[in-house]
Amino acid sequence: MVLIRIKRDEGADIDVALPSYETAGAAGADIRANLPDRGEILLAPGARALIPTGLRLEIPEGYEVQIRPRSGLALKHGITLPNSPGTIDSDYRGPLGVILMNAGTEPFTVLHGERIAQIVVAPVVRAVFETVNTIADTARGTGGFGSTGRS
Repeated sequence: MVLIRIKRDEGADIDVALPSYETAGAAGADIRANLPDRGEILLAPGARALIPTGLRLEIPEGYEVQIRPRSGLALKHGITLPNSPGTIDSDYRGPLGVILMNAGTEPFTVLHGERIAQIVVAPVVRAVFETVNTIADTARGTGGFGSTGRS
């Protein structure tokens, strides 16, 4: 288990649930909209908005929190995250907002307290980058987009 410490933003609705795993096998914890004045946000088709959660996270060094779309919202309404997965670094202490985008054909209303995304806690492996004159060849080689299947 990894401890993620959470602070609520000033003015955030304390009745909005903290991130929570909805099933025993869930990899992602659902996070909820915490909207000013307990209002709502209308997302027109093609529109995007930064949805506040009212939370700030203290993530331990060596970990990140990934923000991912909820599959039900994506399938039923076309609601997704344009920068998916979003990354929250361990040294960030600002407000947690979720960029939602309506890729659907109908307007979608984000409601106060509604589950809007999920977060996944993941370990971070840092690399050392080195300039070289050659890199090892592979069976795939330089084959790019669509090179291993139907294009």
